[in-house]
Amino acid sequence: MEPSAPVRFILGKQSSLAPERHGEDLEREISVEEGIEIDPRVKLLYLANEGDLEGVEELLDSGVDVNFKDIDDRTALHITACQGLTDMAALLLKRRADVNPKDRWGSTPLADAIYYKKHGVIKLLEEHGAKPPVAPMHVKHAREIPEYEINPNELDFANSVNLYKGTFRVALWRGTKVAVKRLGDEVLADEEKVRAFRDELALLQKIRHPNVVQFLGAVTQSSPMMIVTEYLPKGDLCEYLSTKGPLKPAAAVKFALDIARGMNYLHENRPAIIHRDLEPSNILRDDSGHLKVADFGVSKLLTVKEDRPLTCRDASCRYVAPEVFKDGEYDTKVDVFSFALILQEFLKL
Repeated sequence: MEPSAPVRFILGKQSSLAPERHGEDLEREISVEEGIEIDPRVKLLYLANEGDLEGVEELLDSGVDVNFKDIDDRTALHITACQGLTDMAALLLKRRADVNPKDRWGSTPLADAIYYKKHGVIKLLEEHGAKPPVAPMHVKHAREIPEYEINPNELDFANSVNLYKGTFRVALWRGTKVAVKRLGDEVLADEEKVRAFRDELALLQKIRHPNVVQFLGAVTQSSPMMIVTEYLPKGDLCEYLSTKGPLKPAAAVKFALDIARGMNYLHENRPAIIHRDLEPSNILRDDSGHLKVADFGVSKLLTVKEDRPLTCRDASCRYVAPEVFKDGEYDTKVDVFSFALILQEFLKL
C-alpha cells in the first residue's frame, strides 16, 4: 500500500517585515500528513485565512485562544489583515483578539494591512485602537527630533497632483506650495531603503546653492516618511526637451552652465558629493527658466564605500557611467559622463 500523500494548504501571506519576503504574493505553505489531526490552534489560523467565519466561531467556542501565536508569533489577526478579510477581522476583534500583537519581526496586523493595501481592515483596526507603525527613524526623546522635522498635519494634500517621475506630489505647507517625496510603506521593511533615506537627508542638509533644489524639511517621526523640497512648477528638463526638441546653441549653453554650476558645487563639497543619477528628469526648471539639480536618492559622499553596486532599478541606465554599475571605485567623473550625454541630448547629435 502506497504511503498517504501529504496534504498541503496555504497559510496567509508573509509578514510585511519578514526579511526573506520576496514579493507581495509570497505565501507560507504548511504541510501535514493525511489522517493526522491538525492542532485546533493551527486550524484557527487556517480557517481565519480561508475566511470561514462559522468554523472560527466554533473553534473559539471550544476554548481555542484567539491570540494563539505560531512559531513566527503570527496570530489569526495578522493573517486576516494580510488577506484583507474585514468580516473575519471584526469577528476576531469581537472575540477579544489583541489589536496590536507583534510577530517575530515586529510587524503588527495594522502594519501588514497597510503594506498589502487592505483599506477596509486598516480602517477597522484603527477604530479599535491599533497603533500606526513607528517610522524607522523614530526617536524616544523630544530633544533628539531633528531640527528639520515637519509636522505631517501641516502638509495639505487636498489638491495634490503627481510631479517629477511620479515620485513627488505637490502639497501646501504653511500656505506655500512644496514638493513632497513620500516613501512607500515597504520602506518600513527594507533596511537598505531606510539607510538610503537617512543618507539622502544627510546630504540635503548640507546643500544650499541657486542651481540645486532647496531642501525644506522632512517627516521622520511618523509613517509615511517624507522629504519636503521647494516646488518648481515648470517641471523637469526631460519634459521640456520632449516638447522643444533640439535647443538653439544659446539656450543649450545657458542650461549647460546651470547644470555645471550646480554639479561643481556638489563636487567641491568636502567630501565631494557624487550625484550618480544625473539625467534630464532629475533636473528641474524654476520660474525664471534656470535649471536646478534635484533628486539625491542614490547620491553618495565620495568617502563612503557602497555595500552593493547601483542597479537599473535605482537609476536610469541610459545616463549612468558604466563603472557605477560595477562593484569598484569611482569618483566625480561619473557625473561628468552623465553631463556629456545630457549635452548631447540638448543638441540631438
